[in-house]
Amino acid sequence: MDFSRFKVLTFDIVGTCIDFEKGVLDAVRRIGGEAAAGLSDDEIFRPYMAGRAQHYGRSSEVFGDVYLHLAGELGLVKSEAAARDFQLSVLEWPAFQDSAEALARLRARFRLVAMTNADRTAYTAYAERLGLPFHDAVTCDEARCAKPDPKFFEFNRGRQSAFGYGQDEILHVAQSQYHDIGIARELGYSVCWIERRHDQPGYGGTPDPMSFTEPDLRLPSLAALADRVFGDT
Repeated sequence: MDFSRFKVLTFDIVGTCIDFEKGVLDAVRRIGGEAAAGLSDDEIFRPYMAGRAQHYGRSSEVFGDVYLHLAGELGLVKSEAAARDFQLSVLEWPAFQDSAEALARLRARFRLVAMTNADRTAYTAYAERLGLPFHDAVTCDEARCAKPDPKFFEFNRGRQSAFGYGQDEILHVAQSQYHDIGIARELGYSVCWIERRHDQPGYGGTPDPMSFTEPDLRLPSLAALADRVFGDT
């Protein structure tokens, strides 16, 4: 890939930069009681995704309800205190180990823009954890929709055009085939798939896409992206 074509890198955050799967699994196993200890990752992810689909509001507000749904499905501790604990854990989801350093490296060459289904409150916590690398950010609060809605990408395209950047100067970087890669490619963006689950089967805590989209570039991590960028310099 010729990286000299691009001036802007847009990033999915949750799943690409922030390890929400670890955050969800750790919180469920900590909060859910003895019954949670014997559950596989996929056994937790299935009701988690169903609960999130039912409560797809601002992440800093609705994850208590997501927990109550999955706890009811799995027979886990189900209480207001547990739901509150799970809700607060959303703001503490960890960054992938390579994220902050890789983003700092990439910032030296590109304008970095976050594009996240998280709300502004949650995004602020994640941006701090990542070392405040982004020049700009679009959350569900500003876009008034969530990926894979094409309006989210249209909102950001208009926003970046106000700063003088065209769509052909943007490389979209994301983990989710469902939320990002498919729709971004359909809309004509160049895309880099960060395959965070490259060593694991399935799509984990992210919905399966209706069909697989072949990206322009496929890498296992943000560190690998930074290495590729500066190796091609």
